[in-house]
Amino acid sequence: MQKTFFLKTLVVLALTLLIAIPLSLIQSTISERMRFRDEAVRSIATDSVREQTVIGPLLVIPYTDEYEEEHTVGEPQKIRTVKRIESRRLLVFPNELRIEGNIDTDHRYRGIHKVLVYSGQHALSGDFVLPKRTDIKQEKPSSKITMGQPFVALSIEDVRGIRNIPGINWNGKQIEFQQGSNLAGFPIGLHAPLDQLDLENPVSVQFNFDLQLDGIERLHFSPVAKNNHVTLTSKWPHPQFSGRFLPSPKTRIVNAQGFSATWDISALATNAQQQLAGVGQSEVSAKNVHPDYFSVGFIEPINTYSQADRAIKYGLLFVALTFAAFFLFELLKQLPVHPVQYLLVGLALALFFLLLVSLSEHVSFLPAYLIASGACISLTGFYLSHVLQNLKRGFGFGAALTLLYAVLYGLLRSENNALVMGSILLFGVLSTIMIATRKVDWYQIGKPANGGSV
Repeated sequence: MQKTFFLKTLVVLALTLLIAIPLSLIQSTISERMRFRDEAVRSIATDSVREQTVIGPLLVIPYTDEYEEEHTVGEPQKIRTVKRIESRRLLVFPNELRIEGNIDTDHRYRGIHKVLVYSGQHALSGDFVLPKRTDIKQEKPSSKITMGQPFVALSIEDVRGIRNIPGINWNGKQIEFQQGSNLAGFPIGLHAPLDQLDLENPVSVQFNFDLQLDGIERLHFSPVAKNNHVTLTSKWPHPQFSGRFLPSPKTRIVNAQGFSATWDISALATNAQQQLAGVGQSEVSAKNVHPDYFSVGFIEPINTYSQADRAIKYGLLFVALTFAAFFLFELLKQLPVHPVQYLLVGLALALFFLLLVSLSEHVSFLPAYLIASGACISLTGFYLSHVLQNLKRGFGFGAALTLLYAVLYGLLRSENNALVMGSILLFGVLSTIMIATRKVDWYQIGKPANGGSV
């Protein structure tokens, strides 16, 4: 009867929605594993070293500004002269800054989770144009300026990553860096104390030093100079460039042997100097300073958890397409499939995603995908060959599932083309259904073959 047909349709729809429950539970498991992985990253960063951000070098010139102010006090009013002394710092940015870095990578493990760490050897060089004494800010023209000891400051996010004791060559003189940047906004880092500077006849001072710096996953630089030229090379073939500035397309090389990238950034293109102008003052907090930066990420090209999370979003579509194929088979071949058999096949399809994420924790994503999909295809094909009472029919469904899993893998590998590939898949499925049922008389479904009553 026509009523039976619509009842079976409702049952299939209900089973499809029922399979959404285990799919949701598996997605929760994947999200939980993603959190465990993030905790592993934080744990390794806590025990060893964090992401690194390098700001500098900066030339800091401390000085005191001593001046007198007149105040009217008392009754009758009297003029009283008050002497004030304020401590200030003049921040001088490099004129030219060149950084050449060569970065090696390795893995750290926390249980089954692995995290990429890096070790960089960086050569920094450039020059500072010393300011004139008249450029120093003073409260009043009559102020008395007393110069303090200048120093070169270098802010580093996590000094545990420093693997050498760097010394700066300052205009031919070798000076060893000491702990702390002495910058109020970014106190962690290094500083090199200098002799008094001749600001009456300012000149350009050359500098250079080497810095060996370890970190985890990402390395950031702030373009603090008037002209910044940064070149980074590594054997890691999957860099992720980010931040406010990307490397020049003409000089960027990324291949299986590694990468080489160059940034040429002018002070006219960044607000880093304006953003950092106050970090020499004691009242400035790092929370209020967010300088421009550019960065390179050393991360795995395929995050197994994010891939599995993307895959399971197609889970309900998998089940719906498979159930639709069963339903059409029932319709065209007049071979009934029991709701329990629908349910068992749906559960097998759902377990694929659980197998995928569990296997990918121990082997790379592609072998995990092949094993999980192969196991589900084999089980479903074997089961359906008995349900449909024909070996060829079972293998036919297995072949269709193989094609479906292949398309899913293509969607996961090509995130930029996922929409168009998914649209083509849905269009292909709809076309197949329409072609297969083009001769079906839907009004005759469920009626007796000879028009008699049931």
